[in-house]
Amino acid sequence: MERITLHTCPLCGNDYLEPVMECKDYYASGETYGLAKCSKCGFLLTQNVPDETEIGRYYETPAYISHSDTRKGLTNSLYHIVRKHMLKRKRRLVENISGRTNGNLLDYGTGTGYFAQAMKEAGWHVTAIEKSEQARKTALDNFGLQVGSEQTFGQLPTGTFHVITLWHVLEHLQNLNEMWEQLRQLLAPGGCLIIAVPNCQSADAGYYGNTWAAYDVPRHLWHFSPDTMRQFAEKHGFRLIRTLPMPFDAFYVSILSEKYRQAGLPFVKGMYSGLRAWFQARKQPDKSSSLIYVLRVGE
Repeated sequence: MERITLHTCPLCGNDYLEPVMECKDYYASGETYGLAKCSKCGFLLTQNVPDETEIGRYYETPAYISHSDTRKGLTNSLYHIVRKHMLKRKRRLVENISGRTNGNLLDYGTGTGYFAQAMKEAGWHVTAIEKSEQARKTALDNFGLQVGSEQTFGQLPTGTFHVITLWHVLEHLQNLNEMWEQLRQLLAPGGCLIIAVPNCQSADAGYYGNTWAAYDVPRHLWHFSPDTMRQFAEKHGFRLIRTLPMPFDAFYVSILSEKYRQAGLPFVKGMYSGLRAWFQARKQPDKSSSLIYVLRVGE
């Protein structure tokens, strides 16, 4: 199997990446992967990951809810309940940030299509892109939603989209700097880019250490903090105009983390831990389990 080991930081180009911890793939393989941090800019990344031709099989498990849409188990049932609430919040966020109630929206990494369908029903012209064939089929079966592949993404016209969204997607993408450039080119003048990613400096990340579920190796290649996200934005000509917490993520991530620890009563302990992280994030929003970053092209 071909593996990718980085020797220079994709953010700042520094050539010293310091090993910091090892994390286990609890979803698919049971394999262990090292995380390394840039000694200069602090960017955290996963090392020795499978290349593009191999990474797909690490998503091929019924437990991977973003692609399988499973409702099996209490944790996944909770995920669906929270998602229904968050879809409304995401729609309001898009409308408030963009100042529009309709327009051209690109949802990259649309998964099984729930957000794309919600925005379509709200009157937006939605282009949805998803790498996983399984997830594209689920979106078609559930909603009749035509979701494009990565090949489709490369053919989209520049300067077209008033809003581009990536909900927990950027951390999966191997060609990180290339993606930032493509997103900038696709935005219409005055358009906004909305990115949600796990926060590796969150309260729950600090508590769980290498069993924090949102490290999700090897599927998550990159682990962003507010500072490194700001640095990436500036590097590629964006202005970071707003950062928002995703308060419910701490509950789901904490429950999974308790399962990974093989703790007794993981649901109860995870809910308690998630509540504690939620309260801390209310005092310090940049400690939220996941963060939403709103960006515009800089002037």
